[in-house]
Amino acid sequence: MNLQASPSLRSAGRPRRSMPGFGLSLGYSTVYLSFVVLLPMAALAASAARLDFEGWIKVLSDDRVISALKLSFGSALFAACVNLVFGPVCAYALVHFRFPGRRALDALVDIPFALPTAVAGIALASLYAPSGPMGKAILELFGVQVGYTPLGVTLALIFVGLPFAVRTLQPVLRDLDGEAELAAALLGADRPRIWRRVIIPSLAPAMVTAFALSFARGAGEYGSVIFIAGNFPRLSEIAPLLIIIRLEENNYAGASAIAVVMLLVSLSCLVLINLFQALIRRRLGYA
Repeated sequence: MNLQASPSLRSAGRPRRSMPGFGLSLGYSTVYLSFVVLLPMAALAASAARLDFEGWIKVLSDDRVISALKLSFGSALFAACVNLVFGPVCAYALVHFRFPGRRALDALVDIPFALPTAVAGIALASLYAPSGPMGKAILELFGVQVGYTPLGVTLALIFVGLPFAVRTLQPVLRDLDGEAELAAALLGADRPRIWRRVIIPSLAPAMVTAFALSFARGAGEYGSVIFIAGNFPRLSEIAPLLIIIRLEENNYAGASAIAVVMLLVSLSCLVLINLFQALIRRRLGYA
């Protein structure tokens, strides 16, 4: 007896997706990312491929290029570490405390988001330059110079990267269970120990994300840095500015080579950060 399975029986063995439209969404995402991300990266690689092996060696061994790359990535790394310390404190204060001016302070966090980077750079330079109010009246008394130095570059990157740390951590802090903090306090834990044992472990994955966002923003920052940096070669010249200089010299291959190096270093750092985040999630039982 030949029995033909009904459609309901034929589909019973197939795994059903909870939401329809997976194929369409995946196809649209792939095409969109290809045009927005992969195609420009391919054009960059094609432009840099015009350099031969000797040209690459010349670019990568240039002291000016090496110094600019060290300054860009080193300052971005240090600024991200600073924001990783003060970002959680600021986010915790905005979420858990009610005080006069809290809404205004919360709005101030978004200023580096909304402010044009050139305006931010001019503001920082006019404030911290040797002739500015902070540079001349206060910092000069302690023998510290911020403007036109690598310290000024780091300060600018801290300014533009702080909102990424605060806004990434705020939703996580809102969702944290306050009973764990209360239980730790009832058991005799002081505030620093509660931070170390309760709050920071719960924030660890989000803190890695905040660090990655702050670092990525700082590594490629241009507008807010060039005014306060002074752009002295081998001292306060950043890699994005050096790319602009190579373009003005009609050295498109050299500019593309520096850009490719920045891209590879940034991707490597982000991959390491993502691996570290996955390790933290696995140890904490989030995934």
